Amino acid sequence: MSLADLPAVDTRRWVASRKAAVVRAVAHGLIEIEDALEAYGLSEDEFMAWVRAVADHGEDALKTTAIQKYRQP
Repeated sequence: MSLADLPAVDTRRWVASRKAAVVRAVAHGLIEIEDALEAYGLSEDEFMAWVRAVADHGEDALKTTAIQKYRQP
């Protein structure tokens, strides 16, 4: 993975693959979490929800259509 694999900083439509790319980049030390939050205009809570979803259920949990399936009661 390289910086070229990251979504554009003006991304407004967050599909699962783009979310996963940012999560992987931070996890592998390609970018710092603070830089990712600032570049993409994300809150820490939102980003950490992506991280938890991937950790708990894999990248498929980032799909909007899967939210109900993986949401905790």
